[in-house]
Amino acid sequence: MSFSGSLVQNAIYIAQQPPEWPVAAEDWEGAAEERLDAGAFGYIAGGAGSESTMRANLDAFRRWRLRPRMLAGNATRDISVEVLGTRSPAPFLLAPIGVLSIAHEEGEVGVAQAAAASGVPMLLSSAATHSIEQVAETAAPRWFQLYWVNDREICESFVHRAEAAGYGAIVVTLDTLTLGWRPRDLRLAYLPFIKGEGCGQYFTDPVFLSKLAQTPEEDPLTAAATMLATFPNLGLTWGDLDWLRGQTSLPILVKGVLTAEDAREALRHGVDGVVVSNHGGRQVDGAVAALDALVEVREALPEAVVLMDGGIRCAADVLKAVALGADAVLLGRPYAYALAVGGRRGVEELIQNLMAEIDLTLALAGAHSVRELDRSWLSAV
Repeated sequence: MSFSGSLVQNAIYIAQQPPEWPVAAEDWEGAAEERLDAGAFGYIAGGAGSESTMRANLDAFRRWRLRPRMLAGNATRDISVEVLGTRSPAPFLLAPIGVLSIAHEEGEVGVAQAAAASGVPMLLSSAATHSIEQVAETAAPRWFQLYWVNDREICESFVHRAEAAGYGAIVVTLDTLTLGWRPRDLRLAYLPFIKGEGCGQYFTDPVFLSKLAQTPEEDPLTAAATMLATFPNLGLTWGDLDWLRGQTSLPILVKGVLTAEDAREALRHGVDGVVVSNHGGRQVDGAVAALDALVEVREALPEAVVLMDGGIRCAADVLKAVALGADAVLLGRPYAYALAVGGRRGVEELIQNLMAEIDLTLALAGAHSVRELDRSWLSAV
């Protein structure tokens, strides 16, 4: 399906005035910082420890360069992808980000409305403020991200709710079985869940509610504390995936894979795909960059579905990741910043502009389709 980035670009020039919305990822981030209080901005923007993993994610893209090809006859192009039966008009999906209500009151519903308008799928977080069912009402193309807490009954309920609400896949996050050390949040003692933010899946779940003596409305602090008490689950093993596989007929992906060994192990336990991710640098300080891990994982799994996130900021990043083997990427912080700046409309604008930039970059690189990209389109530096 053809999408013309030139039309988007020309509309800005024809208007002959600066655009209403930010253009580049750093512009969105700066505008979001102006609008958010220090706690909320730090929670979205920050990472673990010295934040070296965050920096590594960005730096990894600079070590690869595109090799444009001339006179390719690519007057029309196709930037769409399909992953496990879910189509996206662009080679990215919206990554699962928890507690989006701290960015904007529209929260996950605003993001879902933007996803529905654009057709770009979103991954709804277990740590969302809006529920599985509320987001499903928007008719956005969607997957559900599962934090595997230490109560299997709650996990089972979440999965069944997502399947009943029409979600297309379950994405299990493996790298957040307990919270990483995050100095920005610790300095401000900022944890939004204490105030009920990001607890929407739990506070609407019949299994979770059955464990409370009083409703979250009657005793919000106890409800939030009970939710947080389910979180550490460091006893989880690969064998537990066998149980999860038996709970749903939906495709299952595991998110947080950074090594070939773990990628192979995941497939041995029946998953349908892996997401190469270091959680945007929010969990392990000094970890390998996601893009570097993608190379290793794709070589280990030449035929499997492989997605990646971490450090995606512009079209060139997207195309480099696809050329290195990603079937699609997950876009994270940039859309959270766009939500903070303009709610649903901000996210719509961010999606449209990134799609336009991808199409123009693909055109100038000489490709007809994003799906034809491979290592031959890159040089390592």
